[in-house]
Amino acid sequence: MALRINSEAPNFTADTTQGKINFHEWISNGWAILFSHPKDFTPVCTTELGYMAGLKPEFDRRNCKIIGLSVDPVDDHKRWSKDIEETQGHAVTYPMIGDPELLGKRKLYSPARLPYKRAESPVLVAPDRLVAQLFRGSWPDRVPEAPRLRGAPQSTRHRRFSAMRGSPT
Repeated sequence: MALRINSEAPNFTADTTQGKINFHEWISNGWAILFSHPKDFTPVCTTELGYMAGLKPEFDRRNCKIIGLSVDPVDDHKRWSKDIEETQGHAVTYPMIGDPELLGKRKLYSPARLPYKRAESPVLVAPDRLVAQLFRGSWPDRVPEAPRLRGAPQSTRHRRFSAMRGSPT
C-alpha cells in the first residue's frame, strides 16, 4: 500500500533509540516528520541526520516531532548518534527507529519498492494522523527546506498540500 495525502498514516510499534513507541501515540497532539535512511554510518546519511538534529529547535517551535528510520538495529543507531554528534556538531535528540526486518518500511512504503534498503521520501503527518504531505524528489537535496515542510500546511485551508516537481509550494 502506497501512502497518499489525506490517507491515515499507518500505525506501528517500533524499537527506537528512545525506547519502544507506538507511532500514533508518539505523535500525540502535534505534527511529525518521518524520514528514512538506508544505512548507518554512511557519509551522506550522517550529514543529513546531523543537519536535522541542528534543525530540531525549529521543528519544536512548530510543534513538530521528527523521527528517523533505518534498517540497522537500535544499538547501531546509538553508536551512530555519537559519531553524528562528533562529526556534525549536533546531538541527535530525536528517536531513530531500528528496522532491520523492514517491518516499518513495509507499512509505510509501497511493497513494490521493497526489499530495497534505500532512503524513502519523508512523510509529514498531521495531528489527526492523516498524511499531510509526501515529499517527493531527492530528499538529500531538500533537507534545508524541511522546516518549511511543516509550516506550509498551515497556510492552506485544508492543511494539506503536495509538492510540485519535488519542491514545496
